Amino acid sequence: MERDLRQLYDDFCTGAGLLSRLPLPDHRPRGVASAWAWPVVGLVLGGFAVLAGHVALALGLAAPLAAVVVLTVQVMLTGGLHEDGLADTADGLWGGWTRERRLEIMKDSRTGSYGVVALILGFAARFTAVTLLLEAGALGALVAAAVLSRGVLPGVMALVPNARVDGLSRGMGRPTRAAAALSAGIAVVLALLLAGWAALGAVLVVLVVACALSLLARARIGGQTGDILGAVQFVAEVAVLMVLS
Repeated sequence: MERDLRQLYDDFCTGAGLLSRLPLPDHRPRGVASAWAWPVVGLVLGGFAVLAGHVALALGLAAPLAAVVVLTVQVMLTGGLHEDGLADTADGLWGGWTRERRLEIMKDSRTGSYGVVALILGFAARFTAVTLLLEAGALGALVAAAVLSRGVLPGVMALVPNARVDGLSRGMGRPTRAAAALSAGIAVVLALLLAGWAALGAVLVVLVVACALSLLARARIGGQTGDILGAVQFVAEVAVLMVLS
């Protein structure tokens, strides 16, 4: 029993180390074997952000300002990991004429015009949806978005081939379909508990976003990368927030 609990803890720490900047103690990393825990990491990250938003509202800040607090906490907790992926994906998929050039652009640390536009539009949609949900008191919906958008990532990794022979996604390996299904199942259950039956519509939207971006990535660069995964998470979270708002 103790060994099983230790493994669950290790998997959570591994997932948190991959998807966040949470200061956790040393653990035994298990790579993509921890993929089942990614929606749980989303639960913790979303919980911290919602707590910060709740405190901001309790202190008398208007919903738009509390939304800024929520977004700031989210970016701080993840180190802008998914935002960076979105920007690189937008630059690469639309900024190059060949597969090789697109991958080269995505690897470049500089952000181009497509990336800037994607971030501006993405944050505008995210800010508006978060504001509406805070005004409605639907704090659970904010956490559900963080859960579902991370719970779908193992499925993308398991079903979509790697576009590179190196890189973060390739180095991590590919989760088993069983691990991906478990991650998705945990995400759906948590979302239903957090947002009620409205979460079913959000689940459908997440699947559409993941499939659309996966097909686009396969057509443009031959598969998924760490940046593609970051873009999937960001766009899926925004889509869920828009649906639930």
